[in-house]
Amino acid sequence: MRDLFVCSQNRLRSPTAEAVFAAYEGLETLSAGVDADAVTPVDAELIEWAEIIFAMENSHRNKLRQRFGKLLDGKRLVVLGIRDDYDYMQPELVEILKRKVPPHLPGLLS
Repeated sequence: MRDLFVCSQNRLRSPTAEAVFAAYEGLETLSAGVDADAVTPVDAELIEWAEIIFAMENSHRNKLRQRFGKLLDGKRLVVLGIRDDYDYMQPELVEILKRKVPPHLPGLLS
């Protein structure tokens, strides 16, 4: 399963999620940001690649819908509700991700 994690800058939250879930068998993970100056800006190729897109906040989902509209048809787009309050690989962020992501990956994670 191909999962794309999206935040604003692709510096803290989404790269953390990518790193955490990359270790899980059966998952391919990438991350990107919705801002123009993101480390890896989200683009059409990433949207097409992903089976599930995890947005950290509602604003990220809204920007994705605004920019990629039709490309999102048939894609699962999940908002995790994780605010920009954490550093890269901060233990609290890792804990939140491990609690919020697996319910959206039935059969792959226990």
